[in-house]
Order: sequence, then C-alpha cells, then structure tokens
Amino acid sequence: MVPRIYVSEQQPPIEVRASQVHGLGVFALRRIKQGTRIIEYLGERISHGDADRRYAGKDANDNHTFLFIVDAKTVIDAGVGGNEARFVNHSCDPNCESVIENRCVYIDALRAIEPGEELTYDYQIQREDDDPPNVDEIFACRCGCVRCRGTMLGPPKPPAPRSRGNPAERRRPAPVPKSAVTQQSAAPKTTFARDASSEQSVRRR
Repeated sequence: MVPRIYVSEQQPPIEVRASQVHGLGVFALRRIKQGTRIIEYLGERISHGDADRRYAGKDANDNHTFLFIVDAKTVIDAGVGGNEARFVNHSCDPNCESVIENRCVYIDALRAIEPGEELTYDYQIQREDDDPPNVDEIFACRCGCVRCRGTMLGPPKPPAPRSRGNPAERRRPAPVPKSAVTQQSAAPKTTFARDASSEQSVRRR
C-alpha cells in the first residue's frame, strides 16, 4: 500500500487552465509524488432532495454540474463555494483517484505526476435502466488514451442470475423515480454524481 503524503501548504501545487481533454483542467505546478493527497473537493453540502430540486429543470442532454455524492444523505455541489478540484477531468487511464474519508472527498495521486501534467481520475458513472439510447454519446470520453473506452460511464452491469423459485414469488420491484443526482459506482470506495467533464462527473460545465 502506498503511504499517504499530505500537502502541507495552504495552496496545493496545481493550477486551473485550458485543457485539451475538455474546457478547463487542473495541472501540476511541480512534481507530485505518488500517494500525495492533493486537494479536497469543496462546495456547498446539500441533501439529495435539494440537489434534485436545484437541477430539476435541466435538459437530459445537458451534463453540466459539479455534484459529488458523499453518502446517502449528502451531496457536494461544487458549483457553489467550490475550488479547483471541480475542474479535474475524467480519463480512462487516470493519474489520480477520488477518495471519501470522514464524509470528505479528496483527490489523491495514483502515481507520480510531472510538472505541467493534467490531473485526471476515472469517473466511472453508473448506468441506469432508464438511460436514453444516446447515453454513451451524452457522456462521451475524450481523454484520448490508448485504453480509452469511449465513455465516462462504467461498464454495463452483468445480467442478474435467473431465479429458479416459484414464478409467483418473483415480482419486479416498484420503479424508482430517477434522481437528478445519480450515484456512480465503479471504484467501491467512491461514489459520484453524474459529472461529465469533458465529471463529474452529472452534468459539469
């Protein structure tokens, strides 16, 4: 396990500027060691209900917000009181990861990051049963890496095993309304709101 390295100075060694991946991005000002805790993802802490109401009128094809799901009760909206962390873009071959500890979200370095290199992490946005047919296009990935999977969405869920019980006992669960903030699964330690960087994670920029 890589030992955690904490940035001691108040200003992390990063800057926000134009990105070739998408819009604005976050770049290293100096070499960042593997395991460094670079920055906390800040913003207004609101409930899932408040997040739903805040973005209820958004177009389904508009993936621009800075929502990050912390847990079953709390969402961070970095569009209000956020910092540089909200501009970290997605990559299918990232150099960072997002970590939730004590209900706070951090961006940590997966490997050494060289000066001028853009910081990225894998959003792995969760797919939903009621996604539109063009959902992969809505969340298209533009990271350009060799391992790019073409979308910021996580891989499709494997089909559930067929039950062999009494057919009368196999009832479909009641449909659940789709929330404006949807949980991202992939890395088990991290859940995200839908944020399309190019993000998100969620409808960013």
